[in-house]
Amino acid sequence: MDTLAELRQRLETALSPTLLEISDQSTQHAGHASAKGGGHYTVVIRCAAFADKSLIQQHRLVYDAAGDLMDSAVHALSIQVKKPE
Repeated sequence: MDTLAELRQRLETALSPTLLEISDQSTQHAGHASAKGGGHYTVVIRCAAFADKSLIQQHRLVYDAAGDLMDSAVHALSIQVKKPE
């Protein structure tokens, strides 16, 4: 399974988002020294778990769901959280 699909599956399983958009931004970072060893991704996510959580807590939920992907397959993760409507 590719990294984007694996990341999507983990976020869907852990957080049951009502909005989830993931884009691979890796090509925009090709060639800089820290680009090797993982991709650059942007996540836009909304889920009920974000209610009454600080921005840091919301980001922690996303990072926890990504788990060990953050140690290898994902070099950088830009997160845009949306509170539940």
